[in-house]
Amino acid sequence: SSGNRRWQQAFCRGRIVRVPKGPLIRVVGTEVAIPCSVSDYDGPSEQNFDWEFSRATDFLRIVSTWDSTFTSEEYQKRVGRGDIKLRRSSNDAVELVIRNIQPTDQGIYKCSTPSTDATVQGNYDAEVQVKVISDGLSVSGSKARSSTSLKLSEGDSFKLRCSAITTSPEHTHLHVTWQIKSGLSWRDILSLTHEGKFQPGPGYEERYRNGDIRLDTGANDTYRLSVSQASSVDGGVYRCLVSEWVRGADSLWQKIQEKSVEIASVEIQRTALDVLISTSNLSVTEGDSLDLTCNITTDRSGIFQAEVTWYFSESPDDTLSDAQVLLSLDHDSVVSDSTLISLSHVDRNSYRLLVRDVDVEDSGYYFCQAAVWVPLHNGSWHKVVERTSAPVSVVVTALEPDYEVFLNASKTPKFSDDPTELECRITNVQDTEADIRFSVSWYYRRHLPSDDVVAEELLATMDADWTLLLGDRSRERTQNGEIIFSKKAVDTFSLRIQWTSENDRGDYFCVVSAWSRHRNNSWIKSKDVTSASVPIFWATQDYTLTVEAVKLKPFFVAGHTFEMTCKVSSKNIKTPRYSVLITAEKPLADQSNPNGTTRIISLNQDSVVRLEDWTDQTRVDGVVLEKVQENEFRYRMYQTQISDAGLYRCVVTAWSPGGGGMWREAVNGLSNPIQIDFQTSGPVFNVSVHSDNLTIYQGELADLLCIITTDGMTPEPDDMSFDVSWFAVRSFALDREPVLLASVDRRGIVMQSRRNGSSDLSLERISPLEFRLRIHGCEDHDFGNHYCVVTPWVRSATGVWQREPDIKAKPIFLSVKMDVLNAFKYPLLIGIGLATVIGLLSCLIGYCSSRWCCKKEVQETRRERRRLMSMEMD
Repeated sequence: SSGNRRWQQAFCRGRIVRVPKGPLIRVVGTEVAIPCSVSDYDGPSEQNFDWEFSRATDFLRIVSTWDSTFTSEEYQKRVGRGDIKLRRSSNDAVELVIRNIQPTDQGIYKCSTPSTDATVQGNYDAEVQVKVISDGLSVSGSKARSSTSLKLSEGDSFKLRCSAITTSPEHTHLHVTWQIKSGLSWRDILSLTHEGKFQPGPGYEERYRNGDIRLDTGANDTYRLSVSQASSVDGGVYRCLVSEWVRGADSLWQKIQEKSVEIASVEIQRTALDVLISTSNLSVTEGDSLDLTCNITTDRSGIFQAEVTWYFSESPDDTLSDAQVLLSLDHDSVVSDSTLISLSHVDRNSYRLLVRDVDVEDSGYYFCQAAVWVPLHNGSWHKVVERTSAPVSVVVTALEPDYEVFLNASKTPKFSDDPTELECRITNVQDTEADIRFSVSWYYRRHLPSDDVVAEELLATMDADWTLLLGDRSRERTQNGEIIFSKKAVDTFSLRIQWTSENDRGDYFCVVSAWSRHRNNSWIKSKDVTSASVPIFWATQDYTLTVEAVKLKPFFVAGHTFEMTCKVSSKNIKTPRYSVLITAEKPLADQSNPNGTTRIISLNQDSVVRLEDWTDQTRVDGVVLEKVQENEFRYRMYQTQISDAGLYRCVVTAWSPGGGGMWREAVNGLSNPIQIDFQTSGPVFNVSVHSDNLTIYQGELADLLCIITTDGMTPEPDDMSFDVSWFAVRSFALDREPVLLASVDRRGIVMQSRRNGSSDLSLERISPLEFRLRIHGCEDHDFGNHYCVVTPWVRSATGVWQREPDIKAKPIFLSVKMDVLNAFKYPLLIGIGLATVIGLLSCLIGYCSSRWCCKKEVQETRRERRRLMSMEMD
């Protein structure tokens, strides 16, 4: 039967009803819950269950989930009282609950499920045997009364006992758990399981590993809980919880009953500890001794030891981790070592801290921390309480040296760039120890005529190691050697400004600092003394500079030498030197310099000559500037040209000696103008640009003529020569920079600029007054406004060539168009030819394919011909 059932479960997958494997052993008077579940069924998800009971052969109906009339008369009262009920745990599982089970309830229990399947497959009921045994478990405390009350101090130890025994006829095991209740719920402390294992409760694992909590078994089935180092969390009600377990038919342990008994109520009293430093805030002179006493008071009785630690902190708000440990005395009366600090045990409750030869660094806050230790059963010590005293403020007064500071100026400037030297001297030094050194700080304060307050600026300072630290005002000049800070003697410091400027005028003072060396060989500033201020000031007058230009030759003609002198006079400038610049203001018609002023030649204060904007390469040596006297300069210009006409001036700059051998600019001066004006009745030149065709197609030739005409007397052709330059502006509105195309000078040398396109240029002289520019193979980028600039050269009666002002012609616009017919003629012919060839080739290929490749013989199917028969014959 069982084999067929397993076969059906494996292959037919029918309904399966399951109950625990029996027999189920239960104790009389306890509550029993027998589960029953069903699986692999059809129909609704929620299934119904029927329970029946049998002592021998016949089954009595107990309870059903779907039929209220299912219960037999024998069980109706117990079911009505709720002693027997069904508790559904899911749609396919229920539990039969029997409260206060009795020996009469021992027997066979059957669970069955009504069928909801389409076909009958599997099992629809299952049976389990329940065996009811007598209650043989008894749990009691160590004394006759139910519980005791214990009052303990922190750190004490205590032991609690309970007795548990069973006389069950079955082979059962006991599970003993010690629990505590300090609030509303019970917490597990330590258990001895039914499998013989010790299991600490949550939060007690570390104490169990340390041996502070133990569970021991003794004679007469006693179980002893031992607690060491009791703390406040150990206060509460203790009970002994014992459960009885039996191994079921499935080899799993099942708990069949549980009993508990309250053993004791434990109260843990906190240890009171007060820590106080007997001395309040105090002040100690440097070098004396500091004496502090820490008093502790506790209500602890019995054997205990105190541990005391002294701390030092610079702030009263620092934590213990931030504070410095000075000395400590542990519970074994071992004191940590120190040279200048000692800790002694005056009596049982007093601990004295003595700091010898105090220093300024010892100023701060002192506090002590005390802890109480009690011995344990294993010989070790346990800390039960710890307290920290309030901090005591200690101020160590330094022994300040007595001295004065005097500042005087050994060198004072009378003019700008004179040296300045200040000496800061220490005088009347008294009560100065050997471990004292001095340093200085220099300050500057700007001098104002009013009473406005101006903050001082730090020039430099020295630290205890005499390391110089520069301020922002003097850093660059000190690094360049213009300002020197030095220590001339033990009591004398010096400040020297090599070249004093107007910005250095003001008040100067020094601050001398005294530094004391302490026990750790560090230097601490103990005192600052400030000197009286010394003013550095001299009267200054505005620089004046006068320049006079004189024309040496009042009348001259073009080609002759122009000569003028510049005389300079100055006031209130110390040993001045002069630099001279010659400038020329040309007429506005001169196109070479649109700004009107040209820098020609200069001579600096070291008599070095330099050509500035002189660009006439034919007259590189045509201008000369020389120094005649210390305050007189002469300018010459040889072979003057008509284009040299204009106003000439001398621009003079006066220089005075500066720091480091450098020259400093003092003042500038401008001379009166000297005019060069050539009165001439020579020819007047005009320039125009002409072209027969201003619209050009791409690839064609463009001709542009630059025509020169004259008004008035026309010189001979051999007495005239021209520099011609062609320019183009690549825009309609002349809003771009002109581009040089080509140029020809008066000697006939042609120069062309580099071109990016494929077109080419040629420039030629076709007559004495006509120049032709040709653009070969015009492209679209050759469009734009074109003009020429002509520089005439005329030979005078003395045989000197004179350059006339540049003349610019009015531009003309040249447009370049594309020839559409010529551009598309050859592509069209090539396209038509290729299309014709491809078409003929396609026709030829089609003909050959149809003629030879695609020819097939078609056989006509023979059809039978019959005449229709008349209907009468049919």
